[in-house]
Amino acid sequence: MTTSASTPPHPPLPVLDPARPSYLRVVRASAWYDLVVTAGFATPWTFALVHDALSSWSRAWGLGSFPGLDPVQTLFANLMGSVVVVWALLRLVGTLPVHGLYDGAARVLFSAWLTYAATHGAPGVLWLFLAAEAAFGVAQLAPWLRRGGRPAPAAFLSRLPTR
Repeated sequence: MTTSASTPPHPPLPVLDPARPSYLRVVRASAWYDLVVTAGFATPWTFALVHDALSSWSRAWGLGSFPGLDPVQTLFANLMGSVVVVWALLRLVGTLPVHGLYDGAARVLFSAWLTYAATHGAPGVLWLFLAAEAAFGVAQLAPWLRRGGRPAPAAFLSRLPTR
């Protein structure tokens, strides 16, 4: 079967098109996930509670134990939590298709580092977080890869603030 030059060989599926509202729902869902999962990492006090909970669950499920808290570990957890909370709020308040592209790229990086940690002796509970990171990464990047990496439609780009 041949296709004409004006017809794409694989028309995008409705959910796999950054120009569709369904894609923006995926971007918002990933933002809500980030907000719920990482808000507790944003302060030293809430991180101590999250750390204790994750350690207890991991031990109870036989997935290993977390190292004790120290100031440097807490600092990096707080930095990560703060940045991810702000990024999540941006995606919830001013959702744009390109946010899904950037978030998908960030999730590839997070997935790589979660895999590295999990395969180098970190508690097995990290595999649960890896599954969520990878799923949201695929859901947000697949439409862009299907489009051949073309940027978002001009209608969405025109909504970006200008000076």
